[in-house]
Amino acid sequence: MVRITALMDNQPSEHKGLVNAHGLSYLVEREDCRFLFDCGAGDAPWRNAHRLGLPVTGLDAVVLSHSHYDHAAGYRDLLESGAGAPVLYTGPHFFEPKFAQNGQKYTDLSAGFGPDLLAGHGVGHRTVTDIAEIFPGVWVIADFPRVHSFETIPARFVRRTPAGFVPDDFADEVCLAIDAGGKLAVLVGCSHPGILNMVQRVYTALGRPVWAVFGGTHLVEADEARVQQTVRRLKEMGLGLLGMSHCSGEAAECAIHRDAALQSCHLAVGDSVFLG
Repeated sequence: MVRITALMDNQPSEHKGLVNAHGLSYLVEREDCRFLFDCGAGDAPWRNAHRLGLPVTGLDAVVLSHSHYDHAAGYRDLLESGAGAPVLYTGPHFFEPKFAQNGQKYTDLSAGFGPDLLAGHGVGHRTVTDIAEIFPGVWVIADFPRVHSFETIPARFVRRTPAGFVPDDFADEVCLAIDAGGKLAVLVGCSHPGILNMVQRVYTALGRPVWAVFGGTHLVEADEARVQQTVRRLKEMGLGLLGMSHCSGEAAECAIHRDAALQSCHLAVGDSVFLG
């Protein structure tokens, strides 16, 4: 059995003793491994884990979906608390600074740490550029072909390179696929490359239907026509359960909840799902 628990999400749950904030962090537990997918923006996920009686010490791995602060900045707090795991998995270009541009000003959205933090805590860094099976039946997947042209990235997202500021194509973004009792579940952080592009990549690469998706679908700016088109295509790839968090958007979630043929929920901070 696989348990996925939201240690951080934008929304509160029925557990009012927990802290909710803008960000995402999931703790994934299976009989043979325990690991984190994303770390939120600060130390609140680890305080929530303590309240839930879910230790974040002795983990087997940490996977960061991309380097925006609301998914990755809490990793520093995790290490500095003495917790964490011996290995960190990311996509390529993870340490390139990321910004949001608004006219003449730039807001730094980066994780706030570099390779020196990992070296100082004895953590190994593994860059995934294709597919890596990190545990039996658990894959980190990168490199998402942009096959759905309507899934675009807002122009405000840029990254700073030696040649200057360039549009951020989110080449650093990865997702996670888990074999849960014979069914394939996918965890996504923010889905900047497009939720359909990402699930299509998993569906094609692993050659199996994707039964469940959990995380930030980044449909917050999508109209209902795009939401319906997205859900229809996801169901064609096997989707039966959609657990939304973080950047999915209230309007999109309401539209999805109205689909009687699809199980759906919001994973708020402290919520868990059990698979298998």
